[in-house]
Amino acid sequence: MKFLIILCSFIFLYSYQLTIISNTKNSNGIAIISVYNTPNSIPDKNLNNYYKQKIVKIINNKIKTSFNLPQGIYAINIIHDENSNHTIDMGFMLPKEGIGFSNFNTINLFNKPNFKQASFKLDKNKTIKIKIIYF
Repeated sequence: MKFLIILCSFIFLYSYQLTIISNTKNSNGIAIISVYNTPNSIPDKNLNNYYKQKIVKIINNKIKTSFNLPQGIYAINIIHDENSNHTIDMGFMLPKEGIGFSNFNTINLFNKPNFKQASFKLDKNKTIKIKIIYF
């Protein structure tokens, strides 16, 4: 028991709060926020490669959530799942619903996100704003 308390204290001391905020075009559905920590984990069309994930209600066209994470390199993906079916609905080669990645303001067929481009270093408490892109 004492070891468990020490381990939990160690993890708490060496973790940081990452707060993620974003705006959406409406408050329909849910937001799926996925945190990635390994190269080649994104793009992740089936939402299987994430390190941590949360499903968040959208209130007044806004998303806000936090993760406690150890120091490391991370990338974030947000899906505005307007029909709450927990999948990325695709049109012709592009998502039908809003999607956003850390470090990306635009996405197109020639500017597809990958872990290297979307990643950032977390070594202190941090707030990042992610733009949701609608096609």
